[in-house]
Amino acid sequence: MPLMIKTPLTDLTASQLDLGLPKGARIVVAMSGGVDSSVTAALVHRAGYDVVGITLQLYDHGVAIAKKGACCAGQDIADARAVADRLGIPHYVLDYEDRFGDSVMQDFADTYLAGATPIPCVRCNQRVKFRDLLHTARDLGAAAMATGHYIRRTDDDRGLALRRAEDAGKDQSYFLFATTREQLSFLRFPLGDLPKETTRQIAAELGLGVADKPDSQDICFVPEGRYASVVERLRPGAATPGAIVDLNGQVLGQHQGIIHYTVGQRRGLALGGLVEPLYVIRLDADRAEVVVGPKAALGVRAIRLDEMNWLGTEEAATHRVAVKVRSTKPPVLAVLKRSGAEAEVMFDEPQEGVAPGQAGVFYALKDDQVLGGGWIRSTVPVDVSVVTDIREEGAPNEEGRLLHRTRPF
Repeated sequence: MPLMIKTPLTDLTASQLDLGLPKGARIVVAMSGGVDSSVTAALVHRAGYDVVGITLQLYDHGVAIAKKGACCAGQDIADARAVADRLGIPHYVLDYEDRFGDSVMQDFADTYLAGATPIPCVRCNQRVKFRDLLHTARDLGAAAMATGHYIRRTDDDRGLALRRAEDAGKDQSYFLFATTREQLSFLRFPLGDLPKETTRQIAAELGLGVADKPDSQDICFVPEGRYASVVERLRPGAATPGAIVDLNGQVLGQHQGIIHYTVGQRRGLALGGLVEPLYVIRLDADRAEVVVGPKAALGVRAIRLDEMNWLGTEEAATHRVAVKVRSTKPPVLAVLKRSGAEAEVMFDEPQEGVAPGQAGVFYALKDDQVLGGGWIRSTVPVDVSVVTDIREEGAPNEEGRLLHRTRPF
């Protein structure tokens, strides 16, 4: 019986890696200290490229908002350095604290205070990693910059394109919609064709200390998901108390600031005497109001976007697309109408939990191509009239029942 020699998964994957560049070309790898970016550096290095690892220090590690196990926190920088040492590649830590604070954290606070729901991970990719760090990579003489994102970059006779990852459960295209064509020509994503389990197996084969490191969760600079505490720290005294009102403007209670609420929220309203659950329908920053209503009022039939980034080759004004409005939700069918940097999307079926500040990301119907996306600036509610008794039986009310009608956002 012939002796079967198993080729290490690391070597097999690295031998298949083709970045479209000559071997020996310098590649800057953004190393966050997690397993994904560490394996990216290993694969690129083993494929015969000249790898330089760079880790960004994005905030003061002594500040309470820095979360243990978060991307670009103190331990992560140490982990990235240890991986680079094991691979035998140079590694540098760059202080981007001021840039991150100005471009991401301040925007985060302002967006919440405006009654919208921010996505700082998109802003970080857009304004820090794929802009500032990319420029630094060019200054270092790199031919490309590689990251550990789960997304695919293809370059064939159909042209350069961004496509969803092979592993649908790890796909990060929603967070990368703002990547421009110029940036895409310089970027590489070696993990786009790999399942996460394979990435961890490669890390284990190489003896990397991060092989079993948990994935970072939530927002890196928000401890335990306490968004409001971060906003209050960045904007002391900016949270304005106000009223919790129903869809007709009737006051039901009081709140200590709209930063404590998000669209679709049900828990934490502290409204007594109700016979059905109420949800946050919208946030009115100008009036400092939290508007609540029944679940049926959460439906949105259309959204309006701005800051559009278009990666598709089709330049028609109207497109039939699949669109994602939340990172955790699958794409849904819709009609997209573009006009310069603005767009309007009409859903085939009403969607819930859609809020200004989030992103709308578009995909081609026939393949996994990411066509682009934009920021949701307003929503159009469904035409719904819901007659519902939201008070306890016997509670005083002029008609005994409340008629809820949605009003334009």
